[in-house]
Amino acid sequence: MTDRRALGYELDDIQQQMKELEIRYEQYFAGVEKREPQRERIALAKRLRQYTSRHIIQTDLKFRYHGLTSRFMSYAQYWDRILRLIDEGKYHRHTARLNTPTVATKEQPETPSNRGEVERLQRELSEARRAAGIAGDAPSTDKIAAFLETQRETISKRYGDRPVQFSIDTSDGKPRIKVSLKK
Repeated sequence: MTDRRALGYELDDIQQQMKELEIRYEQYFAGVEKREPQRERIALAKRLRQYTSRHIIQTDLKFRYHGLTSRFMSYAQYWDRILRLIDEGKYHRHTARLNTPTVATKEQPETPSNRGEVERLQRELSEARRAAGIAGDAPSTDKIAAFLETQRETISKRYGDRPVQFSIDTSDGKPRIKVSLKK
């Protein structure tokens, strides 16, 4: 019974070590860690190989060991593939997402005309929702401002710095904010 319990604790420890190694590799691929966790990977592989020649009688522990081994092999193949792509220059780390602020935290110049436009659109949108019989509140001014900013960026990428006009459209029964280019 003590051998079974000891083997169970050992497999728990291997599982925990594998989870930590997975996190370290993800941090390395994201650019947080500067070095590949190669030593930890080799140590975990050695620990798993210790049980290949050992005859495990308990089927539940044997099943668990084989599951851990196959999971490690799958991770190892995945890590090797990503490392190969990094070496070939075909893998782009997603560090740009970490460094750029999101739309909600991006500093937007608060001009009186911009704020007035957001408040006007919120007022018209809530009136149109009431007229259409839609229950609930209209989106907040922050959400509308974020939506307007993303729409402006999309239009500027496509059409350049042409002026944009926003209005409320209720043609299909549901009020929406309509974006159009000023002429």
